[in-house]
Amino acid sequence: MKARLQTSLGQQLVMTPQLRQAIKLLQMSSAELELEIAEAVETNPLLDWAENAEPALEVAPSDDERPPTPTDTHGDGEHQASASEDWAPGEGDWSSGNSGGSFDDDDNGSAAERVADTDSLVDHLLWQLHLSHLSTRDRSIGAALIDAFEDDGYLREPLSAIAETLLPAIHANDAEILTVLHQIQRFDPIGVGARTLGECLRLQLDVLCPDTPGLALARRIADGPLERLPRSGVAGLAHELREPVAEVEVAVQLLRTLDPRPGTQIGELAHDSYVVPDCVVWRQNGVWRAALASHAGPKVVIHRGYEQMIRRCGEADAGYLRAHLQEARWLLKGLEARGETLLRVMRSLLQQQAAFLEFGEQALRPLTLREVAAELGLHESTISRAIARKYVRTPRGTLALRSFFASGIDTDSGGEASSTAIRAMIRRLIDDENPRKPLSDAKLADLLKTSGIPVARRTVAKYREAMNISASHERVRIA
Repeated sequence: MKARLQTSLGQQLVMTPQLRQAIKLLQMSSAELELEIAEAVETNPLLDWAENAEPALEVAPSDDERPPTPTDTHGDGEHQASASEDWAPGEGDWSSGNSGGSFDDDDNGSAAERVADTDSLVDHLLWQLHLSHLSTRDRSIGAALIDAFEDDGYLREPLSAIAETLLPAIHANDAEILTVLHQIQRFDPIGVGARTLGECLRLQLDVLCPDTPGLALARRIADGPLERLPRSGVAGLAHELREPVAEVEVAVQLLRTLDPRPGTQIGELAHDSYVVPDCVVWRQNGVWRAALASHAGPKVVIHRGYEQMIRRCGEADAGYLRAHLQEARWLLKGLEARGETLLRVMRSLLQQQAAFLEFGEQALRPLTLREVAAELGLHESTISRAIARKYVRTPRGTLALRSFFASGIDTDSGGEASSTAIRAMIRRLIDDENPRKPLSDAKLADLLKTSGIPVARRTVAKYREAMNISASHERVRIA
């Protein structure tokens, strides 16, 4: 079941209730997950907190997963390693008995570094847009489209209105805007950017496995008589489509498993919310390793007393307990799949971005969701969900998983430099400039070209403004 669930998380096969729950859990931040589990324990008698459960035999972690011997005996959580040192958390920070290699962070990091970045639907979509392989012109069109999306993810403005907002910089016709919209509709969450309910559901149906029961008929309903379903019912719809009532019922049930308001999946965090790291990375014998933080999600188990009661109680009570037992098992499997997917993604990021952890932003290589998805055999939307509002504790502090991704620019050497690395280079050049004669954008572009990174002056200006750095004439300082 675990393998099937993990495959479903990656490829979005049949949209069963347990799969929808697994996808929902994967999307959640640690704080949201804690609230979700607390509510489940309160409403489901078959669930209990792990600390209240009977003790069980613990499985010792393997050598590969065993945490390193602590080197920071003060345990202050602020140990910063140089590029040549192995880093490990404070003594007593490692929790034993977790076969997944869990880490118990002491959370003594500075409050400033643990304030969560807000992540609205617009932020989430723009981040994916900048990681896409679209041209600069198409990205501008895409940004205008995303800005017009409503909170539920729908685009209710006509394409002609989007074209007007692009003037005078860009003259785009409806066909060009529609092409970019179709690209955005493939972003996470699936179904965003739809203009009608039928289109929203159709986008979600298109990512399901072709052999999903009722899929073809569900597409017909979404494309046509969906709005008449509340009035005519399943029987009336079957008569209109000239299909058996049982098959229409299967298709309608499939449609009901979809999300009619996908934009609401991405909720903006409250101001000054604090983050709890979902993962921790450390370097052991020169190799970067990753583990799930033990407190990234509360630990729950199935209440064995109620489970044993099912065989002794009456049929009505047994049915009630069985239903809750099934829900409890779905939740535990979803939590397990969430942890495994997150850990796989984190280990992939370590392989791809080891230099980033060693040397900082200037060593961040271009990396997109598509590359990680292809490596792990998962869907791009799954990678997006897995890293959404997730954080990792590193020797460089607590970082958002999104910071491991960056778009790229071709260099003279035939490789690519990430936009994040270029911003870091620009900041370093400005920090080292003569305050009496600051570097202009054109001069910065020339210096970058000397380093093998051909960027236009306007690109330098865009990056400088994004970092809230003033123009050269405003940076003049008389010593």
